[in-house]
Amino acid sequence: MWVLGVTGGIGSGKTTVTDLFAALGITIVDADVIARHIMDPGGPALNAVIERYGEQALQADGQLNRAWLRERIFQDNDAKAWLNALTHPLIRTQIHRQLEQAASPYVILSAPLLVENKLTELCDRVLVVDVPEEVQRQRTIKRDQVSAAQVELIMQSQCSREERLAFADDVINNDVSRDALQQQVEALHQHYLVNARQAAATKEC
Repeated sequence: MWVLGVTGGIGSGKTTVTDLFAALGITIVDADVIARHIMDPGGPALNAVIERYGEQALQADGQLNRAWLRERIFQDNDAKAWLNALTHPLIRTQIHRQLEQAASPYVILSAPLLVENKLTELCDRVLVVDVPEEVQRQRTIKRDQVSAAQVELIMQSQCSREERLAFADDVINNDVSRDALQQQVEALHQHYLVNARQAAATKEC
């Protein structure tokens, strides 16, 4: 399967872009969705979190208190390293499984930390969804109802805009109208269909 990696900093609108590709019939393997389900109640990952932090890591309904854990790991590098060591192998296993099961002409691996977690090695091409950093800040504060300080911590935990763009084979500018965004997606989709067909033909030979 020909894999397109899609990434972008927080607030870049990566999900909006992948939703447009999904509307064109492309399977989306979303690392964020996988990561959320890794922490489902009863699973080994959440049980390990409870063992380390106790019931304070949970909401009243037994689900992970993601806001609490996010604040904890951004303040403690050791806690972040521990959580990454716990979850990354589980997430990678699910990513591989879902990529193998995809049935569309090509498949998208969507991950905010595609570059940082070296998931680019699973991809044939990388698309970066890009907006100015100030747009990232404004969108994230409005969407997540978090402080500017917390947004800065999240952005600092991700690679810089320049570092991300250095990995890009293609770039979508998402600081535009919905129509302009749609046009960019449709043009790239046609390009990726050709790439996937060529890759399949080469493999058959």
